[in-house]
Amino acid sequence: MPHPTEPNRQLPRGDEIFLDHVGHFVPDRHAAARGLVRAGFAPTPVSVQVDSDGASTGAGNICAMLTRGYIELLFKTAETPLAAELDAAIARYGGVHLVAFAVADAGKAHRRLGDASFPMRPLVELERPVEIASGRRKTAAFTVARVERGAMSEGRIQLLTHHSEDAVWQKRWLAHPNGARGLASVVIVVKDVDEAAKRFARFTGRRATATKAGRTIQLDRGRVELVTRSAFRAALPEVDIPSMPFIGAYGVVVQSLETVELMHDKVRLHTRRIGDVLMGLYPPPLEHGSWLFAENSESTPFR
Repeated sequence: MPHPTEPNRQLPRGDEIFLDHVGHFVPDRHAAARGLVRAGFAPTPVSVQVDSDGASTGAGNICAMLTRGYIELLFKTAETPLAAELDAAIARYGGVHLVAFAVADAGKAHRRLGDASFPMRPLVELERPVEIASGRRKTAAFTVARVERGAMSEGRIQLLTHHSEDAVWQKRWLAHPNGARGLASVVIVVKDVDEAAKRFARFTGRRATATKAGRTIQLDRGRVELVTRSAFRAALPEVDIPSMPFIGAYGVVVQSLETVELMHDKVRLHTRRIGDVLMGLYPPPLEHGSWLFAENSESTPFR
């Protein structure tokens, strides 16, 4: 179930901000896609990203599209500055390095971040071709607001505006064998919770509230959980912390925990119940981290 106060739609309006997607940076797209399938997700075909001039960004993706948000596998396709950042991130650790928040107006958000003293890169218009059910091609278009490298040390933390909802969230890609329905949260292990919370509050325009594990930033849809190393280890001891900061887990709302548990047990993926949350380790191609499956978007092992 979604949070009772969350909008029941895919894209934000006005000044709303949603947790839109998380991105695994992967060296082997084929193995990573098989990992998603093994965990019960139905991935999309490969798509290569280009800018508004048709030049390659150096990256491509495979996604698991959800009724609310999506999961992305991002991989290198060419030698570009952006692809070099992908290589550097993978060298630090294999796993999730991207957290994207959706806003209605990326240009306005770009100005807000600049006013909040973030060093900004220019706005960028991105496109990727997608095939629709009829076999015809459409273009998925996005405007992305990015800070300079290092301004958000946790990874590629960005804001974006979607311009082609129907092309991106096609109905045929929204059904998954594991019953996944939506992205609920992202969990980031940080050295200095107070500093990270202040910075993420400025970035999202939402306040951080204290929890026993660290700080939580509730968005208009989804949330960011900033936790201490000790709190993360206590809740998820199976997950190695390869480097700090570390985007160590994210929450996925599912129809039935029992379905996910049986499916993962059948393919020998490690799971464990933590109250009303089912922790599920990523299969090896997706490297370090864990899914936090729950039937309710408010469920978390960190409260």
